[in-house]
Formats: sequence, structure tokens, C-alpha cells
Amino acid sequence: MSVLHFIEAIMQYDFLQKALLTSVIVGIICGVIGCFIVLRGMALIGDAISHAVLPGVAISYMLGFNFFIGAVATGLLTAIGIGFVSQNSRIKHDMAIGIMFTSVFAVGIILVTFMKSSADLYHILFGNVLSVRSSDMWITICIGIVVVSLVYLFYKELLVSTFDPTMAQSYGLPIKLIQYGLMVLLTLVTVASLQTVGIILVVAMLITPAATAYLLTNRLWVMIYLSASIGVICSVIGLYFSFTYNLASGATIVLVAAFLFAMAFFFSPSQGLIWKLMKARKNKTNLSMDK
Repeated sequence: MSVLHFIEAIMQYDFLQKALLTSVIVGIICGVIGCFIVLRGMALIGDAISHAVLPGVAISYMLGFNFFIGAVATGLLTAIGIGFVSQNSRIKHDMAIGIMFTSVFAVGIILVTFMKSSADLYHILFGNVLSVRSSDMWITICIGIVVVSLVYLFYKELLVSTFDPTMAQSYGLPIKLIQYGLMVLLTLVTVASLQTVGIILVVAMLITPAATAYLLTNRLWVMIYLSASIGVICSVIGLYFSFTYNLASGATIVLVAAFLFAMAFFFSPSQGLIWKLMKARKNKTNLSMDK
């Protein structure tokens, strides 16, 4: 199927329109929040929360209500639990993350075994944006508006606390509150991304576009715009391949993101490996000529 046929299919099929809109919103919010996750070294927490929503999703499916409620609840409880354990014991933060998210994920796996359909488990783990419901699409849109609005409103606070926590504290900024606020937003973004890329791959969409943008710029606001744009590109191209070749949507979106990261890794004008090697060879040539 050509790109033209794909565009015609979007115009024709309602389910594809919902899938495209949902994918674009997920790409934007993952790109925006991902920048702060990357710069703050919170990738492990992102992985933890993405796995911790599984029991909430399983309980929601079993009780017959929207998975959003259960997923947000267990995600937030896990984030709070990680902070509580690390602050009230000798256990370090990364150890608390490992203990909490594996325990909660194990509970989720046990609950999933009681579910009747293995197809539901597949969609939870790996995503299926082509089967997104209208209610899920509107929840994703609402989460997108909330996330982008909060980042816009508190951009200066996030900027200072991300790059210089000591200075932020001296200005009287609530560092811990900002950290927990980011965890809440991270949980919301994770839940919004479940239908698109699934629990297992959501951390890739949080990290890879932001890491790609990080290789291309040194300014945070530019990084946020780049990361969101890369997220959208990955979502749209991934949806095209998923629809055209009947592939798992999450896997195709993540592979596109990985390809773009590889391109930035090798060819970024400032950080690219190829340019670094060329500069090193040029400097070596100049030194030998000077001799």
C-alpha cells in the first residue's frame, strides 16, 4: 500500500482517524515529558511506573470499567511507595525502584492469568492503536492538554530545578513537590500511551525521542519542540507500517524512533559519531602538516 492509499484510508475509516489522532497526541506528550525524564536521570522510574500500571489495568478489565482509573491508581501508588521506601530506610532510590516495580508487576501478571482473553493481555503489553476506542482517544486528548499546559505554566520552575536543584532550593522552590508532580505527569503519560505502544514499550517512547533531541541541541525549549516533533513523526510512520503490513503498532513506532536516534547518533552536526571522527582526522592531519 502506497502513502497515497494510506491517506485515502484515513479519510475513509473512522477507526484509522482515531488511531492517528491518538498516536499524534501520545507522540507529543511522550516527547515533552521525556525531555525532563532524560535530563533528570529518571529513566528507571519511567520503566518502573510503566510496569506498575499492569495490576491496575488487569483489575479494570476484570471489573469491567475503563483501565485509565486502575492504571493511574497503581502507577501513583507505586511512585509514592518508591519515595516512601527510599526516604525511610537505608535502601537507595534505585534499589527501591527495583523492589517496588518488580513486586507490583508480579501482582499484575498473576491478575492477568485470571483474565479470560489472551488478546487483552497482548494489547496491554504491546499496544494496538488500531483498536482504540473513542473514550480512550478523548482521555488521551485530555491528558495531552493537561500535560502540555502544566509544562508551559511551570516551565521556569522545571528548567531551574532540572539543571540546578541547589539554586532552585535557594529560591524557595519545592523540589520534592516538583519531583512528585513530574511522577504524576509521567504516570498520566504512561497510561495514555498504553493503547498505542503498550506497557513494555512505553518507556522507549519516553526516552528515545528525547534522547534523539538531546543529541541535536543544547537548549531545553528547542529540545522539547524537537522531541515532541520526533514523537509525532515516529507515531505517524509507525502507524503507517502497522496498518499497511498488519504489524504490532507499538513495535513499529518504537523501531522508527530507534532508527531516528541512530541517525542522530551518527550524523548529528554537534554530537554525531561520524562528524566527531571526521573532525578528529582533520585535526590529526593539521597537526602532521604543522610538523
